[in-house]
Amino acid sequence: MSGELENPTTAGRHKAALSFVFVVVVIDMIALGIIVPVLPRLILDFSGDPASAARWIGWFAAAWALAQFFASPVLGALSDHFGRRPVLLLSLVGLGLDYVFMALSPNLAWLFVGRMISGVTAATYSTASAYVADITPPELRAARFGFLGVAFGIGFVVGPLIGGLLGVVDPRLPFWGAAGLCLLNALYGLFVLPESLPKALRSKFSLRLANPVGSFDLYRSNPVLMSLAGVSFLYYLAHQVLQSTWIPYTTYRYGWSSAMNGVALALVGVGSILVQALVVQKFVARYGERGALATGLASAAVGFSIYAVTSNGWVFLAFIVPNALMGLIGPGVQGLMSRAVSGSEQGRLQGANMGLMAIASLIGPILFTEVFARAIGPWKAWAPVGAPFYLAAGLMALGLALALGAPKPGEASAAPAE
Repeated sequence: MSGELENPTTAGRHKAALSFVFVVVVIDMIALGIIVPVLPRLILDFSGDPASAARWIGWFAAAWALAQFFASPVLGALSDHFGRRPVLLLSLVGLGLDYVFMALSPNLAWLFVGRMISGVTAATYSTASAYVADITPPELRAARFGFLGVAFGIGFVVGPLIGGLLGVVDPRLPFWGAAGLCLLNALYGLFVLPESLPKALRSKFSLRLANPVGSFDLYRSNPVLMSLAGVSFLYYLAHQVLQSTWIPYTTYRYGWSSAMNGVALALVGVGSILVQALVVQKFVARYGERGALATGLASAAVGFSIYAVTSNGWVFLAFIVPNALMGLIGPGVQGLMSRAVSGSEQGRLQGANMGLMAIASLIGPILFTEVFARAIGPWKAWAPVGAPFYLAAGLMALGLALALGAPKPGEASAAPAE
């Protein structure tokens, strides 16, 4: 497809399509982020008991991740067969209708069902990644994946802010807002978004390839993908420490208020956006995708180690900035992986990657919160309070060792199209 990109008319269409996909991901991530501040409150309203609500919040997170695990390979395989456009648009419509369902939920059981459905329909990011791979030559994919990372970061900075403001009026209002954004996004795409996957490059749909285990056959068929899948999983798993342990850790160790944590998390989001927007493309152009991946993993290992060892909250806060170089990992590993498969398998690859992320999302919160609970409880006499961040740093270091030992995409043939 790189030859096709040299045509100015085609290049112009691809730029317009890329801009639309960016808007799609921003709006979709805003919609996902809008409900973050109010979902726990709604669960508490239904359960009536803080302890029960805490357990339900964990089950809601696990259910969402489990739904993603099963749905992502299916949607990825469907997009390889029918094209990216219909899967992307149907996902947006389904997600919008699901938010309406959740807004109208009369009890906890219905809300739980709605959350599981949103795990199935919230597949726009993986489909968008496959779309970008379709219209981008291999040497530019890491930078374009970084471009999607900017959209992801913007959505999750802006979304919770909007959700918090709407939630002051009514805890169900953010769900209506998210529904409206998704449905408007689908309508916009219906008239603007072209298809990116030519019919000649589409593959047959197979339940064997679409099931979660079958989707991982793609990894096993290629030593490059197998190594990089291991790196990806270690990264996804280690990253869960931020989502699961950040607030209880900083509250316990540094006495941070919710306002201080809000500022710190916003700083994390802004740092990620800046790296994706300003650093990824230039860094990859100079050092390549492997250099970006190694630098991101090394930065994360050092950063998490600092988080673990420092007893000073201001030092912790200061290292948020250099640790933002962790944002090089995603574009680097995605760029390398997308080089190792054919055009007809990009959707299947992204679906498998989302499946890996879902598994990490199932394991990570339980793993890191349990380590933290034991470090400040029964293991207090000997375990450091920063134990969960030491564990995350170790996972990143292991990922770095695996990445450095991985074969280059040119050293193994791409998996043949099924």
